[in-house]
Amino acid sequence: MMGPSHALSGAAVWLTGSWALDHFANYHQTPLELAVGTAVCAGGALFPDLDLSGKVTRNQGGATVARTFGVFSLFIAEVMEKISLGVYYATKLSKDPRRNNGHRTLTHTIPFTVLVGWGTTTLCAAYGKWAVIGILFFMFGLALRGLFDKWAERAGWVIVTLASAAAAWFTFANLPGGRGYPLIGTAVGVGCFVHILGDMITRAGVPILWPIPIKRRMWTPIGLPNKIALRAGSKTEVVVVRAVLTAISVLAALGLVAPSVLQRFNIEG
Repeated sequence: MMGPSHALSGAAVWLTGSWALDHFANYHQTPLELAVGTAVCAGGALFPDLDLSGKVTRNQGGATVARTFGVFSLFIAEVMEKISLGVYYATKLSKDPRRNNGHRTLTHTIPFTVLVGWGTTTLCAAYGKWAVIGILFFMFGLALRGLFDKWAERAGWVIVTLASAAAAWFTFANLPGGRGYPLIGTAVGVGCFVHILGDMITRAGVPILWPIPIKRRMWTPIGLPNKIALRAGSKTEVVVVRAVLTAISVLAALGLVAPSVLQRFNIEG
């Protein structure tokens, strides 16, 4: 899937999950907590593609996430791609093919998703709001780059960086303590997992079962058969999938902030 679709899927899943918790478990969140969780989950849904690097010195190429903060994020993507490739070769078995890049390897696995979610929560718990503001800055940037791709492309990475910093500082000043911190780690982890599921419906698939060996392969790509798999960037993804995700997001948001609107149309309860 393309970056905007990944980000939109993260937002849709977080809003839908928040609505379900509110509706069935009576777990309420403030509007700010909802906005932060949605943005972080959307950003987290782009994070695994940080293993797709571009040309750092030319500020070109790479995945959507790699271009978010210009040469800085491109450099991080270059490092992540090399780490992923190194892990691939360190753990590959005889039937695993040779590769010249680490895209769709380490960062597209369940262990990586768990590690990122746990690591984010641990940082927030250990260092408080100063860790939160750094994490929010990064995730808000990814969310802006994914959800508003055309605007971000025109505005450039400097504007995206400044907007991310402003949003992170505003949240830093207004987000209450307590349960807001673990929710940030959860949102990042959920976003990463949603990304993996999104790539599983494309033709290349992802090694979601790593590190479980299958027929002398450690990095077995799991996905839909090519006949029914989604082609990244196709009209089906850009038009149909994004339209469905947008509709889900809007309905869930309405259910959270304006349930009376849904009740009039007999959508809720």
